[in-house]
Amino acid sequence: MSFVNFGGKEIISKIIYWGPSLSGKTANIRYIDQHTKESSKGKLISLSSETERTLFFDFLPLALGKINDFDVRFHLYTVPGHVFYDTSRKLLLKGLDGIVFVVDSNRNRYEASVESMNNLVKHLGRMDINISDIPLVV
Repeated sequence: MSFVNFGGKEIISKIIYWGPSLSGKTANIRYIDQHTKESSKGKLISLSSETERTLFFDFLPLALGKINDFDVRFHLYTVPGHVFYDTSRKLLLKGLDGIVFVVDSNRNRYEASVESMNNLVKHLGRMDINISDIPLVV
């Protein structure tokens, strides 16, 4: 459920981009960043390696307008694709409101996409969350 800050009159939804490494999660966030008005977004933060692989996460805050007197914001995060960063992935799931699962379009990467989805389901299960109870876009 979205975080509602009554004092600050904000509604914030946390959206996680999940998928195998090199599937396009960061590219997706960068596209949104490049095609959103400056006044509707914050600074894109990317913690990546020298080869531009995501190490911990990417983060893009978006302002979507108002509902009544409340500012509506989305916080978009990507998780690192490698299972090596499993701890980071698990931490980023806390408080999520929706998931964008990025499937690698390369047929040779099908198994990596299936493995990544299974990893997501496993992490959600450990948090007592059924994937069918979370808004999910593939």
